[in-house]
Amino acid sequence: HVHAYKFFGGVTRMLIPDNLKTGVEKSSWYNPIINKTYHEMAEHYGTAVIPARVRKPKDKASVESTVGSISTWILGALRKQKFFSFAELNECIEEKLHHFNHKPFQKKPGSRYSTFMEEEKCMLLPLPSKPYELATWKIATVQFNYHISIDKMLYSVPYEYIKHKVDVRLTKNVIEVFYNARRICSHPRLYGHPGQYSTVNEHMPENHKKYIEWDSKRFISWAENIGPSTTIAVKGILSSYKVEQQGYKACMALLKLADKYAISRLEKACEKALSYTPHPSYKSIQTILKTGQDKVIKEEVPMSKTVDSPSGGLVRGADYYRRSNS
Repeated sequence: HVHAYKFFGGVTRMLIPDNLKTGVEKSSWYNPIINKTYHEMAEHYGTAVIPARVRKPKDKASVESTVGSISTWILGALRKQKFFSFAELNECIEEKLHHFNHKPFQKKPGSRYSTFMEEEKCMLLPLPSKPYELATWKIATVQFNYHISIDKMLYSVPYEYIKHKVDVRLTKNVIEVFYNARRICSHPRLYGHPGQYSTVNEHMPENHKKYIEWDSKRFISWAENIGPSTTIAVKGILSSYKVEQQGYKACMALLKLADKYAISRLEKACEKALSYTPHPSYKSIQTILKTGQDKVIKEEVPMSKTVDSPSGGLVRGADYYRRSNS
């Protein structure tokens, strides 16, 4: 349809398709249900979709006869030729179509092209500024982090819609989010490795906006003022996320532990956590501080040999084997 309207230089006031599923989801003479994408395309061009009646080819008899003529004059004429690219095939079809449209009528003056220009061209509606772009629709639920996941990419939605289901319209370059048929936001479509975020600051709750001014360098600089173990722990938290910004909240919470438990205790807790794993989490460090494990002094037990034990190993000795006289 898009290419046809471009070829005509205008839009027809009405579309009369057959009842195929890509055009009509449920056929009815009084209230047909049009395919959502097809209906969207018709609305874009400002035209009406009125499907033909089922098994009534006379509703568009002239179209049916023209299909036969096209098959003879174009497809039939090219059936024995070989083409090695679509561009080559389209060029040849265009040439045959031009000849078909300009071929004089047999029983009346003019041709299909002259009749179109004199009688039909003026009846077409003007083309919109942009052609219709094919879109697909999906349903998504807004997560607690006010993002939706589409094709493994995450796009922000105003936080008021958390836990609500939304309709998502996807085109090649843009995704649009709708709630109750009202558009609430849009984003440039993301491509590449999965897990990327597209976040609009206005979609954040007020208590989340303060994290915008932070970056990894600022967190690391703050951690360096506490100690080397805290610095390593912060770097480990940041590197554990595919998207660095996702680790900012955990780093903020970790560094805030210094206000509650003192700087020295936080440094010792990070040191103890690093002895367990090279990538400690905020939760594990918090647990160490809550339980006071950072205050426990590790006692080293010297490994020494038993004085009475010979170098050859442990033996029971003669007293063990001495028999009782009883």
